Amino acid sequence: MERLIEILEELQPDVDFRTTENLIDGRYLDSLTILSLVAEIEEEFGVEIPTVEIIPSNFNSAKSIWALIKRLEE
Repeated sequence: MERLIEILEELQPDVDFRTTENLIDGRYLDSLTILSLVAEIEEEFGVEIPTVEIIPSNFNSAKSIWALIKRLEE
C-alpha cells in the first residue's frame, strides 16, 4: 500500500491520499491521471487492469485502488 501511495503522490502531490475517499467524484484525478496511474500500477505490481475495471468505484480512494490490485494479483 505504501508504494501505491507514493505513486499517487507523484502524480498528484497536493492530495491527501490516505484519507480522501472521493478521488474521482471530487475530481482529484482526471482521465489522463488515471491512465498514467493504471500504467504505473501495471508496471509496479505486475497486474493487468482490464478496461472494464477502470470505473469510479475502483479508483475513488487509495483503499479501493489497493483492493483492485490485490484482487487482480489473485
